[in-house]
Amino acid sequence: METTLTVLVILATLLLSGLGIMSMFATPGRMVANFAIEPVGTAGLSTIRSVISGLFLASVALRVIGLTTGQTLGYVAVAILMGIVALGRIVGLLADGIGKAVLQPLVGELVIIAVLTIAYAQRSP
Repeated sequence: METTLTVLVILATLLLSGLGIMSMFATPGRMVANFAIEPVGTAGLSTIRSVISGLFLASVALRVIGLTTGQTLGYVAVAILMGIVALGRIVGLLADGIGKAVLQPLVGELVIIAVLTIAYAQRSP
């Protein structure tokens, strides 16, 4: 079970690493389709590079610390962050209606929350 959790944490870390790196360094303009947002000029692109990629990459850093040191409290921080993101999606579902484009990332976020919460619970003293 511990190996499976480690693999799942690594997979989630790689996924968000890719999104964070693509948003910050490679093609923030291309990432707008993934996030269903439209940046306005350089300020909008800067927001994608800073806020969106920053949240992804900070989450990655906390998970890498947990994976390399065994100190998994950072998993809780990322789970809380992802929980608030998921809450925002749920509010959007209630306010704006249900759509496949919203449900898929919501499921992914809920899975990441579950994996990190279980991994923390299994590894904490």
